[in-house]
Amino acid sequence: MKFEHLIEINDPLNPLIDTLTREQVWRGLVLCAESPKLFVPHLDECTIDERESGSFRRSRRFGELVVIDRVLLTPLQEVRYEVPEQGEIAASSLTVTIETPAEHTMFVRFKYDDGHDAETDKANAMYDEYKKSAYQEADIDTIRIVREMAQAGRLDARAPRITRDFAVACERGV
Repeated sequence: MKFEHLIEINDPLNPLIDTLTREQVWRGLVLCAESPKLFVPHLDECTIDERESGSFRRSRRFGELVVIDRVLLTPLQEVRYEVPEQGEIAASSLTVTIETPAEHTMFVRFKYDDGHDAETDKANAMYDEYKKSAYQEADIDTIRIVREMAQAGRLDARAPRITRDFAVACERGV
């Protein structure tokens, strides 16, 4: 399944949408990668190890299921999640890109690739439609949370550095 969609961030023709800066969106997307419990309520635990310049490896636990992935960061542009094949989990990826096609407009593109070939995609078409819908709803929730954090000043340059303590404070609503 290859699937992508856009979420509009800024629209100069819609005064009902609060304008966010690229930096605020970027900080929110990085926070989502580093502290996913803020964005995924059913996630039990996330640990990060193997930090390198521009990337890190993390392990996320959902009950008994553990998923290990690598997060690659291209500052102010892209967050890429790469899940290697592990157990019954196929290799897959998600690329989240900040796009500014025109002045005062901004979108975030979510691009999924579950690593399956066209034949498998055809066999899984009904299931894939459900996954697409779930992914899109999760992405809408992510942007909603980023907007809420930006409105609260948590994603401003002068906000506390995004650390584990900051993430825990955010989880508690402090």
